[in-house]
Amino acid sequence: MSTGIKNLVRTLDSVDFLKMDRRTFMKAVSAMGAAAFMGTYKADIVQALEFAETKLVWLHGSECTGCSESVLNAGNPDIVQALQKLNVNLAFHETLCAQQGIWNDGELVNTAELNSEILLEELYKEGKYILVVEGSIPNGPDGSGRYLVIGNKTFKETLGEAAKNAVAIVAVGACAAYGGITSADSEVAKDTDYRGVAFAKEDANGGMLQILGIDKPVINIPGCPAHPDWVLLTVGAVILGKIKVPDDLPAVLDKYGRPMVFFPPDHTVHENCPRRGYYDRGEFDEQVGGEKCLWKLGCKAPYAHADCGIRKWNSGISMCTQAGGPCIACVEPGFPDTSRPLYVEREDLGLAGANIDTVAKVAVGAAAVAAGVHAVRRMKGE
Repeated sequence: MSTGIKNLVRTLDSVDFLKMDRRTFMKAVSAMGAAAFMGTYKADIVQALEFAETKLVWLHGSECTGCSESVLNAGNPDIVQALQKLNVNLAFHETLCAQQGIWNDGELVNTAELNSEILLEELYKEGKYILVVEGSIPNGPDGSGRYLVIGNKTFKETLGEAAKNAVAIVAVGACAAYGGITSADSEVAKDTDYRGVAFAKEDANGGMLQILGIDKPVINIPGCPAHPDWVLLTVGAVILGKIKVPDDLPAVLDKYGRPMVFFPPDHTVHENCPRRGYYDRGEFDEQVGGEKCLWKLGCKAPYAHADCGIRKWNSGISMCTQAGGPCIACVEPGFPDTSRPLYVEREDLGLAGANIDTVAKVAVGAAAVAAGVHAVRRMKGE
């Protein structure tokens, strides 16, 4: 943890988060991260929740389970600690639950304890749960949704049933948010017709809920995979009442349904990239394995709106560009099509529409001018 963050944690340690307004709360959890937030406010969280229990229904559509793995890889708090501190009942998670759907002559048999289909039906009837969706939803072929059938039911139908009584809906990962890799342009894309929960790529009117005629807001937490902090802190803010659904969402989310505190519209991964200094000097790697700016190897950081460079991954240790991998802008609604080819320089775009070499030279010149101005001000005592 950086010195600045440590100082912030110490400052906020004496502040009652229950009295924070939503804006202050979101800024605090964004800066502190899940580990510091859970640790600092453990007693306050217990007081806020009292004895209330929040149910979480986590459904899997067409995906690789990478976002669940990302959340499970969270180190401190790990998923179990987070659920315990937030008093969450993970009522259903297809990868983690042991239940199996058991059918006999077309009828569901046994009980919810042994049969996941019965469990889900009971949860739907009870309502009052947060619905988390991981993975896209196929609408094909021909609107039937039968490219994904689970328990003798299309996932399209399952999503519709689950969404109706949910108190909040969170789409986790690029696939659930916008369609992701499953919706990439291909010869079969029109047949499979994969969609996000509330979006089809950039189309806010093409999501599966719109097709199903369900008018409910959705919080999108994209990424391939999504960062554990983004998921845990967003769900935590909803549980603790710091994000009231749907009232607060217009002020909290950007036009693509992303929490602006983690996906700031005016900030890109490029701005806090550990290799930014090389970019400013116009020094670029042209082969994998170097230490300079990765633009010419296809880095899309200037177009990726996320706080990866500040938050980092693997318990704050590293991130894609720091580890030598160009950013692929996996948090953007057009991913992966707007990022392809992944490891090739986008000469047609450059940065802000200009040629990258020209931009770099201008940046170096601007940096020199700024340094000179700063030196003059220091000599003048300004």
